[in-house]
Amino acid sequence: MELIKKYFPNLDETQLSRFEQLGPLYQDWNQKINLISRKDIEFIYDHHILHSLAISGVLTFLPGAEVLDIGTGGGFPGIPLAILFPETRFTLIDGTGKKIMVVQDIANTLQLDNVTARHIRAEELKGQTFDFVVSRAVAELPMLAAWSLRLIKNKQQHAIPNGLIALKGGNVKQEIKTLPRGSYAELHPLSDFFKEPYYEEKYAVYVQA
Repeated sequence: MELIKKYFPNLDETQLSRFEQLGPLYQDWNQKINLISRKDIEFIYDHHILHSLAISGVLTFLPGAEVLDIGTGGGFPGIPLAILFPETRFTLIDGTGKKIMVVQDIANTLQLDNVTARHIRAEELKGQTFDFVVSRAVAELPMLAAWSLRLIKNKQQHAIPNGLIALKGGNVKQEIKTLPRGSYAELHPLSDFFKEPYYEEKYAVYVQA
């Protein structure tokens, strides 16, 4: 929790309270459903909540914006982002029903009325569009782009054009090379935002729709 306060010193009391509740909620749920590896659950703030918030280093979501979190799992990055941006609407989807059940319970407990949780796969989603799609450790960029870019709104209102922001590790430059010809992508090292060693080989990738 100290890391959250360190990097986000302007949080209000409601946001601080929600972030303080978030770690224990995940630790409790993780004993029932394996959302996070047993070894990693003690690093819930360092490796999961703060990691999710790295997307805010790329873009500040505006009030009224609509954001889709593809393959949210237990709610990352969508739940931490929904706390940080309470006036932005977040739709969190996953193909595993029990994970969405956890997301819904956590959103209800924290009274996050800007979160909608749906048990649906990205490729099945129709009839709804978003300003941005976000994801964390879900699939390689070409697959993420194929799932998400068709769901992006044409109307622009942010500092950068609408698109996909994915949190990635590994050989990201090679993944960018395999995007369809003509794609525009930007690579943001998370070490530019957070100084902990964990973030040295991690990135946020923006792909314009």
